[in-house]
Amino acid sequence: MNLLAIDTATEACSAALDCDGRLLERYELAPRQHTRLILPMIEALLAEAGLGFTQLDAIAFGRGPGAFVGLRIAASIAQGLAFAGDLPVAPVSTLAALARLAWRERGESRVLAALDARMGEIYAGAYCIADDGAPVSLCEERVLPPAALAVAGAWFGVGSGWDTYAESLAATLDCRGWLPAAMPRAADIAVLGRQAILRGEGVAAELAQPVYLRDEVAKKLAEQRRG
Repeated sequence: MNLLAIDTATEACSAALDCDGRLLERYELAPRQHTRLILPMIEALLAEAGLGFTQLDAIAFGRGPGAFVGLRIAASIAQGLAFAGDLPVAPVSTLAALARLAWRERGESRVLAALDARMGEIYAGAYCIADDGAPVSLCEERVLPPAALAVAGAWFGVGSGWDTYAESLAATLDCRGWLPAAMPRAADIAVLGRQAILRGEGVAAELAQPVYLRDEVAKKLAEQRRG
């Protein structure tokens, strides 16, 4: 299977290509440069692999939570590519991708992923990592003040939420360490997307939607559609 994965949910921009288990990736920390960077990244990956667009079998993208504009960029590109090639799409949680990163880099099996959601809040999710590196969600992903996050057990933290709110999170959680500077990466989204496709969980292009979590964002979108 040749699967292309993209992520623009945070300040990082990345694309990855999974060619039957061989992973290629482009990654750059570039706030507000995602629109300029992501398509050249995709083109460079295909050229490096010696593949044409018609040889892709599936698309995966970081579906959120994350920055509103970034999520729209990734979803729009994933939908456009999938429509053009009649390909299935795997929307992958950015928090789950962070959890897999902590497992991949540190061997951690109980991971609390947190992204800075601004306005004094975080996006958070708790995961147990399976032997194949697949994060199993232990609670619903949510947006909340860091001091309100209460999850029993010992955890390893990952993500920008731990960078901004480490003191608040460490005060209420049993945490044995964290990777505060970590961002979701397309390489992890590619692996999780491949697993989802093989489980038959791919969706049609029009169903590949971002996940915002914040009620006010969903409300604004609904108002725009009514308008």
